[in-house]
Amino acid sequence: MKMKAAFVTDVGKVSIEEIERPSIRDDEVLIRVRTVGVCGSDLHLFRGTHAFRKPPAILGHEIAGDVVEIGKDVRDIRLGDRVTVEPQYGCRECDFCRQGLVNLCSSKVVPGTAKWIGVFVQYFNAPEKTVYKLNDAVSYEMGTMIEPLAVAVRALRRATVKEKDCVVILGAGTIGLLCLVVAKHLGYRKIVCTDTARFNLDMAIKSGATLALDPLETDVVDAVKKLTGGKGADLALVAAGAANILDQASACVRKHGEIGVIAMITEKIPFYSYQIVFNEQTMYGSMTYATNDFREAADMINSGLDLTDFITQTMDIDHTQEGLDILSQKKEDVVKVMIEL
Repeated sequence: MKMKAAFVTDVGKVSIEEIERPSIRDDEVLIRVRTVGVCGSDLHLFRGTHAFRKPPAILGHEIAGDVVEIGKDVRDIRLGDRVTVEPQYGCRECDFCRQGLVNLCSSKVVPGTAKWIGVFVQYFNAPEKTVYKLNDAVSYEMGTMIEPLAVAVRALRRATVKEKDCVVILGAGTIGLLCLVVAKHLGYRKIVCTDTARFNLDMAIKSGATLALDPLETDVVDAVKKLTGGKGADLALVAAGAANILDQASACVRKHGEIGVIAMITEKIPFYSYQIVFNEQTMYGSMTYATNDFREAADMINSGLDLTDFITQTMDIDHTQEGLDILSQKKEDVVKVMIEL
């Protein structure tokens, strides 16, 4: 049986093609896809800068839908269940998999590669171990938002600093705004967001930021120091890739504070490391999420967290090219583009 699939066929070009519907293994389910999200990593594929996914490749890894077929070894998922998928699984044998860090498994399998189809399709197969049920009250759109929310959960959970007086989030795109949501959930008292897009700053204030600053118009470091009585933030999260952003993060953070880098900055940028040494700051990277982070994000959505305001564009699969262009070129005010199938 044939189905539609959205491929990136060349740099900046999307094609909707007919392909065979996937068959499932004994431990898998088949999902009738209802909604998929356009992610920043899809933009990397679209622009030809992704680390390992190259055209032609099917887009996507953020998904929600209905289970329409189950393998004979599936135990806990039923026909008709509304679900989302943690879009990764590891070898289960390496040191990282044994520690629950499937995100660091060098043999992990992710959608849109030779071993697993991307989610911009009408039907998607997934191992039962990666499938999470959605509560009846949770929309498909909110189910799709679990995956990017898990990225934010990981970024905040990686921090070890105990104080939660102030966090600075540099970059208020989708992930930055979701970090704001998670920071509020975890009890941070003051939250500063930065971005050069007025719409994103307004969204940050609407979502509970204490301050939302344009770094081209405001001295962010000075504003953070004033807000914290000269001390600096406990934590800064880097969710954008400006050339000075690591220096800015370090300058915002207090002595013995922490800096988390989420943005996948693929070009070399300068960094004044002396600040890190002089102030005994800690810097860490945050790569997608571990399964525990994904589960926590699913629990947050299933418990009623509403991220509807972040979904700024919705369109069907035939307009995937338009959705990627909007996100890539910022043709419109945009946070999350959602594709309905």
